[in-house]
Amino acid sequence: MRIAVIGAGAWGTALALQALRAGADVTLWARDPMRAQAMRTARENALHLPGASLPPALRITADADEALAGASLAILAVPTQHLRGVLRGLPPLPPSILVAKGVETGTLRFPLEILAETRPDLPTGILSGPNFAHEVAAGLPAAAVLASTDAELRDIATTSLGSAAFRLYAGTDPIGVQVGGAAKNVAAIAAGAVMGAGLGENARAALVTRSLAEIGRLAVALGGRVETVAGLSGLGDLMLTCAGASSRNFSLGVALGHGETAAEVLASRQSVTEGVATAPAILARAAEASVELPVCAAVAAVLEGKLDIPGAVDLLMGRPTREE
Repeated sequence: MRIAVIGAGAWGTALALQALRAGADVTLWARDPMRAQAMRTARENALHLPGASLPPALRITADADEALAGASLAILAVPTQHLRGVLRGLPPLPPSILVAKGVETGTLRFPLEILAETRPDLPTGILSGPNFAHEVAAGLPAAAVLASTDAELRDIATTSLGSAAFRLYAGTDPIGVQVGGAAKNVAAIAAGAVMGAGLGENARAALVTRSLAEIGRLAVALGGRVETVAGLSGLGDLMLTCAGASSRNFSLGVALGHGETAAEVLASRQSVTEGVATAPAILARAAEASVELPVCAAVAAVLEGKLDIPGAVDLLMGRPTREE
């Protein structure tokens, strides 16, 4: 199996290493030729995944035609907000697995919807779960779900990417998987803000639980299944990002809880903090489906400077009582 990994961020690099570990022939594509050269020379992605050694067997290129030549499978590891633009510049793709999480601003499209609009009739799937890139790169035990409506693609991709330390479950609900992957980043900002402001573990547990309820409502409204939200791409990912210090979204929330602004935090970062763009976008997508997302709404208001953390707490705690 020859696999092309499109996108040399932390997650793309980690999945390239995992695909190698699983026995595939792998090429990693970086959009910036200078970065590709630096990675080839140092055998390290110093910008996004420092410390992870890139074996000589991993080919690294900035030439998309070279990366995709002969590939039987593509892993598209491009952030959601840049996905459409990158897809427009790529040559024809083989069956593709997306690993982006979020909702495109403006269009309010999920990653697979963007792919369907730009590359119709292409067999596609989505991989998601509670996975930090640096741990997968190191070969630590992890699990994820690979969801697709194409049974052949599910089988090929799980076989090609899975290994003893990276357990892949096949899924048939790509909608539910995408909703979970997007909304959990917004919830992680809220959870980080709770901890940064010193509001306690009780508050974080309550917030995470109610966020899970929001994710379930939206998934079902958009055609997904509530049981998907209880799995790796929902509850699993939510647990990781709402408690793990390595989560960019959680750490942003902690900074907000300390009194910093989102602009101040983001100005010092190289990597994408997905929940920032996702919060207003997923809120608008939910409004189209007549679904209320109180936690997401509070996060969006804080990010926009319309609410401070105490105001967001008052808003959520002051909502009318109801049955769970």
